[in-house]
Amino acid sequence: MPDPSLTGVKALTFDIFGTVVNWRPHIISTLRALAPPTFKEVDWPLFALKWRLSHGKFCGSYLPSPSNPFKTTDSHHRDSLPALLTEFSLPPDTFSPSQIELLVQTWHELTPWPDSAAGIARLKKRFRTAMLSDGNKSCLEDLNRNGHLGYDEICSSEDFKAYKPHPSVYFGACQKLGLEPKEVAMAAAHLGDLAAAHKLGFKTVYVERPDEERWSLDEERYERAKEWVDLWVGLDDGKGGLEEVANRLVGEEE
Repeated sequence: MPDPSLTGVKALTFDIFGTVVNWRPHIISTLRALAPPTFKEVDWPLFALKWRLSHGKFCGSYLPSPSNPFKTTDSHHRDSLPALLTEFSLPPDTFSPSQIELLVQTWHELTPWPDSAAGIARLKKRFRTAMLSDGNKSCLEDLNRNGHLGYDEICSSEDFKAYKPHPSVYFGACQKLGLEPKEVAMAAAHLGDLAAAHKLGFKTVYVERPDEERWSLDEERYERAKEWVDLWVGLDDGKGGLEEVANRLVGEEE
């Protein structure tokens, strides 16, 4: 029998980077492939992580206003590289302009976790499904198409000229779906994202992914999250990932 925790929910909105797609392998391999041979010993996994974290910091600190023009995720990925190269003591011309564009485009080509497409397909039997991501529109369209994810709607921060956790992003998704927050559940591998959605009246689904959670497991807020998260799927729970979410919300496959 399906889990009753999301009774009344009509749509699921999904964080994408880290939750639905595994960003690490392709970003790291592309950095290594494009780097000059003399820089092959650079810690490219750490470089990739700091590139990713810089985006999270940018999104979390951005406040929409007429005096603060909106910048897309693609633009941030491009603009943040020089500071990272400096941090790693790499020359500014480590990557040519055309290589930088290839690196930015790499975020459009990420591979879904193995359970993502199948899990989403099963969840569509009960819910409308939507991307709700800080990725720009073209990036999300590419990920949806290339990953065969089959989302019903794409809600991008670019649509709302703001970034999560700003309320206008979550409320904008509800408006686009024609639903109240209580009729929508946010699915993510990041408790900070879910906390923002929960505060606005969303139901929440936590999908644990390797090395994605930014809250420390020994923090009080991490333990307290287990009290308000409506559905918690750990790494070792059943099939794990979105397949296990589907098992809980739609029912086991026969």
